[in-house]
This record gives sequence, C-alpha cells and structure tokens, in this order.
Amino acid sequence: MRLNGKRVLVYGMGISGQAACKLLFEHGAIVSIYDDEKRFSGYFNFEKEPMKRKYNLVVVSPGVKVLGNNLISHFVIEKTPIISELDLGFLFFDGKIIGITGTNGKTTVTSLCGEIFKKSGKETFVCGNIGLPLSNVALSNTKNSFAICEVSNFQLELSKYFYCDLCCITNIAPDHLDRHGSLEEYIRVKRKIVSKKKKQKVILNLDDETVRTFCQDKKVLYFSKKLLNKGVFVKNNAIFYNKIKIISLNDIPLFGEKNLENVLAAVAIACKYKIKANVIKKAILEFKAPHHRIEWLGKFNGADIFDDSKATNISAALASINSLGERGLVVLFGGLNKDCQFDELFNKGIDYEKIICFGQAAEEISDCAKKYGYSTFNFPSLKEATSFVRKDAKEGQKILLAPACASFDEFASYAVRGEVFKEIIFGSYEKIEMSN
Repeated sequence: MRLNGKRVLVYGMGISGQAACKLLFEHGAIVSIYDDEKRFSGYFNFEKEPMKRKYNLVVVSPGVKVLGNNLISHFVIEKTPIISELDLGFLFFDGKIIGITGTNGKTTVTSLCGEIFKKSGKETFVCGNIGLPLSNVALSNTKNSFAICEVSNFQLELSKYFYCDLCCITNIAPDHLDRHGSLEEYIRVKRKIVSKKKKQKVILNLDDETVRTFCQDKKVLYFSKKLLNKGVFVKNNAIFYNKIKIISLNDIPLFGEKNLENVLAAVAIACKYKIKANVIKKAILEFKAPHHRIEWLGKFNGADIFDDSKATNISAALASINSLGERGLVVLFGGLNKDCQFDELFNKGIDYEKIICFGQAAEEISDCAKKYGYSTFNFPSLKEATSFVRKDAKEGQKILLAPACASFDEFASYAVRGEVFKEIIFGSYEKIEMSN
C-alpha cells in the first residue's frame, strides 16, 4: 500500500489509533484524526467535521462501534476505502502472523504461545488485542519475525485484508451482542479469521460445536480434552501431540478446566511450528497466567479469594464456577450487561452458598436468579458488594469475582475492576482512598 502524500483519517484515538497514526506518518501519509470523544479535539490534526472532507483512506480503531455509525455509513456511501487498524498493521508486517481468537481464553493462549516461541529462539512479538497493536509491531519487524496476535471480533469487524499464517479459534459463546446485534453476526465476524487460502494453518477446538464448523479441511489440527487418534489431546492425565507426551496435567501451573483448554491450544500452535516438546514443557512450567483470570489471590479469614474479572460473559463465568466446584461458593455477578441472558448461571441447579449482585445489571441478574428459586444480596456498586463479602468471609468459602458482565458501568476496564476487588478484600482500598 502506497501512502506517501495520501490523505488518511484515523477514526478512534485509543492505543490502536495512536499506533496507526505513527505507522501512517512513517510512510508519508497526511494524517487527520477523529474520535467521538471530544477530548482529542485540541490536537492540531483533529478533524472537527470529517464528513465535509475527502480522504483516500479511513483507518478505524477497534473501539469504534460500527453498527449504526453515521460517520462510517457516510464513508461507505462516498465509496471511501475503509480498513481496520489490524489491516494496516498486516499490510506492513513482513514476518509470519499467528492469529488467536475466540470468546474466552485468547489472552492466556496468546501470552503462553509468546513465551513458548521466545524460548524456542524465534524473534517474537506478542501483540494485537493484548496491548501492543500490530501497527506498532510493523514498525520494527523482519521477515523472520513472528507476531503472536490476539484478535478480537472488534478488530475483525471491518477487516478486509488481514491474513494470518496460522489461525486458532479457542471457543465460541454469546458475547458482545450489544455491539453486533445478534449471535449470528458475532459468529460471522469471528469466522473471518479463517482464510480461503489453502496454505493457512488452522487449529480448532474439537470440543466446541460451533468452532468445529469453521473449517472442514483435512489439514486442520484439532485440540481436545478428550482422547483423539491424532491432534493435541489428554490421555493418561497428560497432554499429548499425536504419540508425543508434552506435559503431565499435574505439572501445569494454571488453575481450572478453562486453563487446560488454553494450554491445549498453545501446545497445538507450537507443535504446528515444530517446536520441541521439552521447550514447550519448560515454557508452560515457568508461565504465569495474566492477572484477573481465575487468579487465586490468597486467603482472607480462611476463605479462598479468586479474581476472574476477565469473565465478562456467561460462558466464562460458568467455566470459573465449574473449575472451583460448588462447595462453599460465594460468587459476585454484575456490571454492565452486553445484551445477554443470565439463565444459564441459574438453570443448572448449582449449589451457590451466596449470590452477590452488583452494579447496573444487579437487579436483572437478581430477578433471573429468583426465577430458579435462589435468593440474592444486591448492591449498587462493586465496592459495596465486596465490602459485604469481606465482612462475611469465613473458613471453607470460595469467594469468586466472575461478573458475567462488562466493567464499564463503574470502571475503565476489567483489570481496574479486579484490582479494586483485591484491594477491598485485603483491606488496602481504604488506605488508598485516605492517601488521595
């Protein structure tokens, strides 16, 4: 793509938009910016009325909602080329891209995969939805580089050119329906990561009914928690790749069934690039999971405290609950609903010790729980809900933050939500407030 002298609008000035601007400037584009938040309006190249300008190209950040967006509709009608930031990064990346998507587990798989590839001696960039945009990586890569790229549906939504040499789909469950309008559209967007090019390597979760339909090619490498004739699977309490033992399940330092699925996916990716079993095992043994993903925080008053603030949808919350088991389970649900139904949390007869509902969705979750005979404790904020469980904590309880909702009613991100939960439970939040 030749950009020198081209007028380009970058829509959305989060971390991805900023990386896109830098890459565009490097290649000689005349860059204007726009964001729905007017706090960027003081920038010298902010375009206050983008509909009145002509552009050669529009680059859209993943944080921009496409459905019902008048500005994007305007550029479509004007036939102005529109691409995603992911497209832009791809067009200027020289090495191989490994794309990892799915509803849950993307970040853990991407992080673990990155460690495995680094330990194998490959020049590796961990990027995408995980923090470092692909456009950023494209400024300093070589043909021998590997980009281990977490790919979200927000990034895929407007992508036209993005292609990864290997794609891995972890699982599919209802999520972000407020953004896409329907589960069918959400799945359609996820499917875009699978290319029609036959040379693409494809890794699928055989245990997921929807994921199995993404590609029917004989060359697909499957992973499963069940025994398979070939692929990556569990046998005799260990992970195998075909006949090669990779690691015993007892040696995996990550907690729960959900993380077992994540490890299987990362092993499959590594095996597809012929990384040796001893290298894979060493990387897994030394790996520390990203925070806020079924993270055991320690004990308080004899209760075990778990933070899964990243469980922003129903399936992720259920995976956490199933990992911990029902006995003594105190779960905090709440936040901002993404147009999802909560019945699955309560229609399975799970023996919760206590159900705590908080935030904007508290009443909706509570009403759903009551339909199935449960009683709940409701609070307007996470702070109040966590203060309650802290005072009530006792020996044998498993206190789990698994919100099944987004964080944006109270917090900038799930990570901030998880940190606040931790600080309140262990008594440091009041000290922070006092010091401010």
